[in-house]
Amino acid sequence: MSAEEPQEQDEDEDLQYFVRIGQTDLDGTKSVERSLSEMNGIGRRTARLIAEKAGVDRTATFGRLDDDVIDEVVELVENYADEVPDWLNNRQSDFYSGETTHEIGNDLELTRQHDINRMKMIDSYRGVRHKRGQKVRGQRTKSTGRTEGTIGVNVEEIREEEAEAGEEEGE
Repeated sequence: MSAEEPQEQDEDEDLQYFVRIGQTDLDGTKSVERSLSEMNGIGRRTARLIAEKAGVDRTATFGRLDDDVIDEVVELVENYADEVPDWLNNRQSDFYSGETTHEIGNDLELTRQHDINRMKMIDSYRGVRHKRGQKVRGQRTKSTGRTEGTIGVNVEEIREEEAEAGEEEGE
């Protein structure tokens, strides 16, 4: 038993628990593919492509990789838009610049908010739906998406009102 414990400590010393890419901390105890896919803007397919281009086994533990390999993965993530065709990027022909980029992390959330605010300002159909808090992408709203009040008939409330009305008439 005591022979196993020092080996675990040696393994833990080599492990980086957090790997930082941009402004995001990734879990170093998970596989490369799983860890990368937890980042906003990177899905499973993108994570698999990045691991393949870096020459890393996608099932390897991310925190156990050498620093050089981790730096190479970080470099590939930051320059992902240059490595893949335009149709694989998540920000094609930007409204303001016209460029095709791949947004990751907090930048993705910021650009999404800017787009929604622009739609609200110009009163496009989608912008109006966002303003009202309604569904934007054509989903049905007759029976779902109700956020306020009770659905259906509240029998107890009706009985209480009838009881109060009966007491007032009886007086």
